[in-house]
Amino acid sequence: MQHTPINGILTGHVEEGEAVTIRGWIYRTRSSGGVAFVVVRDSTGVMQCAVKKGAKGFDDAVKALIESSITVTGTVKKDGRAPGGYELQATDFRVTHFSETFPITKDQSTEFLLDVRHLWLRSQHLTNMLKARHFIVKYLREFFDEQGFWEISPPIITKSGCEGGSTLFSLDYFGEKAYLTQSGQLYNEAFITALEKVFILAPSFRAEKSRTVKHLTEYWHLEEEAAYFDNEDNIRLQEEMISYAAQTFARKNTDLLVHFNRKPEELLVVEPPFERMSYEEAIKKCGLKYGDDFGAPDEVTLTKELDKPLFVKNFPKEMKPFYMAIAPDGKHALNSDLLAPRGHGEIIGGSQREWEYDKLVSRMKAEGLNMKDYEWYLDLRRYGSVPHSGFGLGVERLVKWMLNLEHIRDAVAFPRVINRAYP
Repeated sequence: MQHTPINGILTGHVEEGEAVTIRGWIYRTRSSGGVAFVVVRDSTGVMQCAVKKGAKGFDDAVKALIESSITVTGTVKKDGRAPGGYELQATDFRVTHFSETFPITKDQSTEFLLDVRHLWLRSQHLTNMLKARHFIVKYLREFFDEQGFWEISPPIITKSGCEGGSTLFSLDYFGEKAYLTQSGQLYNEAFITALEKVFILAPSFRAEKSRTVKHLTEYWHLEEEAAYFDNEDNIRLQEEMISYAAQTFARKNTDLLVHFNRKPEELLVVEPPFERMSYEEAIKKCGLKYGDDFGAPDEVTLTKELDKPLFVKNFPKEMKPFYMAIAPDGKHALNSDLLAPRGHGEIIGGSQREWEYDKLVSRMKAEGLNMKDYEWYLDLRRYGSVPHSGFGLGVERLVKWMLNLEHIRDAVAFPRVINRAYP
């Protein structure tokens, strides 16, 4: 049976009095005398149906509980009291499946809602988050396509750590130890010798025992790498990418922003250049000492008054991984962290890479790495190495900021944190 998406009615693409069929799930329901008022949701919106006694399927309309799947045929009528301003006056109400009593009611605990996440995804809040996430990722891909980048796919199982052994998830790989990837960056560095400018969108895994509003153990990682880019080229690319995603989302998806109480103007102001601050300037502002890293309260201090993201540049080399190039002063890394406004925290980490063989080997030995596991990576410095730079963006952190969410768990369908791998 041909059906009409609900938003096609709510946006006026169906004339009043026209007969249509919609299908979906019962969002709310109540009966009043000889009328059942059934609010139906589909993937595009919600709409009220009035099923009067005598209409085909009236008894089923009264009987059906929330989340029953249904198909309704009727005529469209404007009604300012109904959700969206339209009502479907039903002539035929059919139940595909009668739901049991839905376990989610008002004022449930966070832990309970996480236990039934597979059902809570039907809520308008999470449904709209999933839509917003889809568009944000779409705009990121559009940006890279317009900039001439190639999207590629790295392995998820690896023998090489990228960010340090303490946060690796290990596994038995047919009798050998292997790991779930922390990052596809090292493989990106292989791809640039073939394609020059590449990006990946893939899951990464970090065994960090962190209970914060911005940490996940499994997250989606957008990682870019470009041959012949230095750190400044890398920074410019990041601010252009973030500005493109924010402004495009604000222009094209105002309806989603309204749901999250966001004004389009809050994202339209995000345009290059972003403010830059040295590590030393940042620790001074936060009252920290040299060698300290920034915690969540410090990120709030640095960005609470900002409308655009902030770059913190050139951390002490000892604080950063072996693959980051060292500044001419020999003390700092050629890197940057990008902090989102209003205390939402770090969303991107990037750097110029160490492209010279001898310098890279020296750094790796100093950190006690097993060189055998990185022979393939060192080959990249033996055969046609070039200066290059790249960055990694946490998709959920970007979504959290752009939608102004309180917790990162609501920026992904099924969050994985240190105490939860179910459902």
